[in-house]
Amino acid sequence: MAKPPPSAAASAAGVRGQGPHRTRLLLLLLVAVAASASTAGYLLRGALVPPCDAQRDPVVLAAPASPLGFMRSKIVLLVSHELSLSGGPLLLMELAFLLRQVGSQVVWITNQQPEGTNDASYSLEHKMLNHGVQILPARGQEAIDTALKADLVILNTAVAGKWLDAVLKDHVPQVLPKILWWIHEMRGHYFKLEYVKHLPLVAGAMIDSHTTAEYWKTRTHDRLNIQMPQTYVVHLGNSEELMEVAEDNVARRVLREHIRESLGVRSEDLIFAVINSVSRGKGQDLFLQAFYQSLKLIQHQKLKVPKMHAVVVGSDMNAQTKFETQLREFVAKNGIHDHVHFVNRTLVVPPYLAAIDVLVQNSQARGECFGRITIEAMAFKLPVLGTAAGGTTEIILDGTTGLLHPAGKEGVMPLAKNIVRLASHVEQRISMGNRGYARVKERFMEHHMADRIAVVLKEVLQKSRQHSHS
Repeated sequence: MAKPPPSAAASAAGVRGQGPHRTRLLLLLLVAVAASASTAGYLLRGALVPPCDAQRDPVVLAAPASPLGFMRSKIVLLVSHELSLSGGPLLLMELAFLLRQVGSQVVWITNQQPEGTNDASYSLEHKMLNHGVQILPARGQEAIDTALKADLVILNTAVAGKWLDAVLKDHVPQVLPKILWWIHEMRGHYFKLEYVKHLPLVAGAMIDSHTTAEYWKTRTHDRLNIQMPQTYVVHLGNSEELMEVAEDNVARRVLREHIRESLGVRSEDLIFAVINSVSRGKGQDLFLQAFYQSLKLIQHQKLKVPKMHAVVVGSDMNAQTKFETQLREFVAKNGIHDHVHFVNRTLVVPPYLAAIDVLVQNSQARGECFGRITIEAMAFKLPVLGTAAGGTTEIILDGTTGLLHPAGKEGVMPLAKNIVRLASHVEQRISMGNRGYARVKERFMEHHMADRIAVVLKEVLQKSRQHSHS
């Protein structure tokens, strides 16, 4: 497997510069897209630094007015249940880099290391080392000593709770008062006492949406008979690097043309896309069913719309899981292979956001805890068709920045009708996209997230100090 390339988002930083500089960076974007197609493919959002900045100390680049400035010289231990290209670890890495930018000493521990050689984890570890993040083994005296001397310990995801008893053992009571538990899960199988039995005793819990926070409060009480600690809701924000690409018209146009050409899609055609790892919980099957129904509705109503395409970004061409096989069989059975495109998991998401016209966020059951791809799409002025579940309801303003539909099979026809609505009303697509972009600028930027996290960290540090002096 080829070594993963820098992300398109990061490579585009500074694209607004002089002509030759812009051209060079656009070429890097396109090379990154091409190179990612030859890897196992990764869904990685957030900023990978450009090669020229790889060896620079992030502290030197720090903005003096960062709301996290009070974390300078603080020792922060980050414990992740895994190191992968899923949302939780990537989000924790973003926080690690924000803390490094203000001069925090950041130490990273991965509780469950993959067996054998893993290019994804190798690439992510290399990225962290380039940012000055220290990486320690999950077990051993050094891990214990670091936890004891750290000013703050952040556990990432519910599953990371297993690390406490497995490693700290008798030292757990000393560390609990300075733990902030960052929770992203919405699935019921994470509510196991073996994971979260220490949750009531930590300094605080940080959760990505109000819906998820309420779910955890109710579920822990009713199922586990434990109480949540002080809980903080922190909505996420788009990285500055992604916004650089989203706000550069030339970059977007070049990427749009390149991706559409690679898919065999004309410039005037319409693309509705799901950008997520392919799994039943992400709802690609129901999306394709809705898309098929939308084609039938358009034909039945004799509507004149551009040719429509459904793009599923997040496939695993190597694994060919049973679920993905079922998706392809559905496409073949209904004769819509000219309309449906499967794209391998890719390191660079922004090019696909530049290429599509509407994002479909179709996560099922309780939905997404937050759903980062939704605000990323809104940054590209895309309307979003989302399930009325989870954190999506706190992002999308129904009828204003997008349209909501029910989760489950009952949502197939409403989604189909919403697809037809946006396909046949270009002015609605544009106005919803513009309003979504305005909402991102107002609420979902990186500096908004940093402000919100800073409030939480200040309170947690204060609680920890009070406990140590008591």
